[in-house]
Amino acid sequence: MPPATTRSKPEAKLSRPAAVAEAIKDMVVERAMKPGDRLPSEPEMIETFGMAKGTIREAMRILEAQGLIRTRTGPGGGSFVHAVSTERATALLGNYFYFQDLTIGDAYQMRRALEPELVAALAGRLSEEALAELEALTEDYASPAATPEEERAQHVASLKFHALLAAQGENRLLSFVIEFTVKLLTDITVSRQLYAPANPELRLRGHDFHRRLLVALREGDAGAARAIMKSHMETAWALMGDQEARALSRFMEE
Repeated sequence: MPPATTRSKPEAKLSRPAAVAEAIKDMVVERAMKPGDRLPSEPEMIETFGMAKGTIREAMRILEAQGLIRTRTGPGGGSFVHAVSTERATALLGNYFYFQDLTIGDAYQMRRALEPELVAALAGRLSEEALAELEALTEDYASPAATPEEERAQHVASLKFHALLAAQGENRLLSFVIEFTVKLLTDITVSRQLYAPANPELRLRGHDFHRRLLVALREGDAGAARAIMKSHMETAWALMGDQEARALSRFMEE
């Protein structure tokens, strides 16, 4: 008896506009075009791809929705290559995880693996301007919050500290993954109200870790920076896990 075979699921066939959109992206890469470069005109696109005007226009709308092109009207107008911002990219990717029911543990598993390596690479490399901005941010959660709204703002500010650190990294892939993970964690914290009730230990220990980390970064001590961040992530994971459990208990009681 011949061995059983497994039928693979056929790949979805792209629509004509989507296929043209992919071809335009290939063209941009092949021509080494940069953000701000003008794309060929609509008549040129029609001739190049052998497609109707409506197909070309729909393809351009697809690319504009993806943030890869910008169209301007009037004198000097046309379609131009556009660089997708980190904010737009994280927002679009966040849509995928909207119904994934992520947990605090999911986020911290990523953070514990990546952020210690980020700060080790940044030790001794941050500008005085970046260090000053990070130091100023720590003042936003240096003292206990007086209201629930201030408590929420402090949680967001402490996470922004990590996003600002990530933005300084030379490895853009590493930086983007960390920034995206921090954004997800911020959204989870706010939407599930993980800042309530107030957790004095979480704020106090987080602030202490941040201040110690800044010293190591300023002194260029990569080993200390890595160790501090690793301990910070493990501590925050445990404390935020408790906050998540409290929030779930509160939800079940309502």
